[in-house]
Amino acid sequence: MEITAQMVKELREISGAGMMDCKKALTEANGNMDEAMNYLREKGIAKSLKKESRIAAEGLANAFVKGNEAVIVEVNSETDFVSKNAEFVEMIDKIGNAILESKAKTLDEANAAPVDGITVKDLIINKIAKIGEKLSLRRFEYVTKADNEVFGVYIHMGGKIAVLVKLEGGNEEVAKDVAMQAAAMKPLYAFPEDVPADVLENEKNILKEQAVNEGKAPEIAEKMVVGRIKKFYTENCLNEQEFVKDGNLKIKDYISKAGGKLVSMVRYEVGEGMEHRSDNFAEEVMNQIK
Repeated sequence: MEITAQMVKELREISGAGMMDCKKALTEANGNMDEAMNYLREKGIAKSLKKESRIAAEGLANAFVKGNEAVIVEVNSETDFVSKNAEFVEMIDKIGNAILESKAKTLDEANAAPVDGITVKDLIINKIAKIGEKLSLRRFEYVTKADNEVFGVYIHMGGKIAVLVKLEGGNEEVAKDVAMQAAAMKPLYAFPEDVPADVLENEKNILKEQAVNEGKAPEIAEKMVVGRIKKFYTENCLNEQEFVKDGNLKIKDYISKAGGKLVSMVRYEVGEGMEHRSDNFAEEVMNQIK
């Protein structure tokens, strides 16, 4: 398979590795981006799983709370310019509150939720016609809590990142601190047990290969994986992360000191995992010249 400059560029953005390393990794992986990323990580060139998720689309995320109910939503637009438009922001507010009132659980139910005498779907269609860009309700999550539970909400960069956490016990100040932690430290999961089996197995294989490449015997490498997987949990699971405001505490300890425990986390970073619209001005000019 031909390895193009665009493929190398994309892998560089994801991994932070050098151009030649990325090209070699793609060649070894026959152009498969996931396998190339694994190759770089096995060689110790790319170390962070989190870099695999990159911002790729525009829009905003937000969270809405009413009593014991909350909803977190992401609505996408084609350009950042539109996402900053007051009309777009107002539309998200209407969508979020409509979902909250309807208690929707699926995208179909959310799109059918009533708002301003029409449905959320029709509201979006009307805005598409007016704004002139493709808009979409990408995802949402409706969450409820008990009376002894508390929500924590944090919106970062004007809506590029939104976090909704739920604690059992504790208080709103602690819950907001936890939500801010999630926004800043990018945990992929709330708890170690949330890590999918296939993801965990892949991580163990990579860690073992790293140890072997460091010159360790296979049986020693197996034992090293046990310790290194704990570090994986510490980096990627919110409950196990070091608290940014006090490095002597893990998040679970910080919450526990306030008499609570983490129940759930939803973190939306706008456009993560989506393909970004690429506008290459230089290439466009050259095509016109030709």
